[in-house]
Amino acid sequence: MGSEIAAGVQTLFSAAVYATLIVTFGFQVARVDGLSMAPTLEDHDRLIVNKLVYELGDPRPGDIVMLYYPLNPEKMFVKRVIAQEGDRVQIVEGRVYVNDVPLHDDYVPAEFRSHDDLVPTVIQQGYYFVMGDHRNNSSDSRHWGQVPKKYIVGKVKLRWWPLQDARIF
Repeated sequence: MGSEIAAGVQTLFSAAVYATLIVTFGFQVARVDGLSMAPTLEDHDRLIVNKLVYELGDPRPGDIVMLYYPLNPEKMFVKRVIAQEGDRVQIVEGRVYVNDVPLHDDYVPAEFRSHDDLVPTVIQQGYYFVMGDHRNNSSDSRHWGQVPKKYIVGKVKLRWWPLQDARIF
């Protein structure tokens, strides 16, 4: 009986260690707070974030990422990568241009578009330009600047809640 209890405790301990390693280095569960990524993501959506993907490669334009908020790294935001190092970003009357080419952003409904302007900006080495999909309701690189790669935690891979809206990204 004692050996069975010891084996059970060892199994539970091993499972706890594996779960900790997976959450620390592999995947993270996150919740969306706010509407800055609407309509792609809504307030209180639950997400799975792949934290390993950017250990092996770099974020790419179009990726939806979880990142530390540059003005207060204790907070985390979910945004879309618009441009990467070396790219030139400009916004004219709300229309985003990357390297003088209009951004293909059909995921932003007309009523969510802003009319902001941004002077041409070249993205620094090791940095990214991110924006929310709800351009009228998003605090993003237009307001607080470029994001260093070290602040990008991972790539949003799955919305698992609410179940009827589950989606792989």
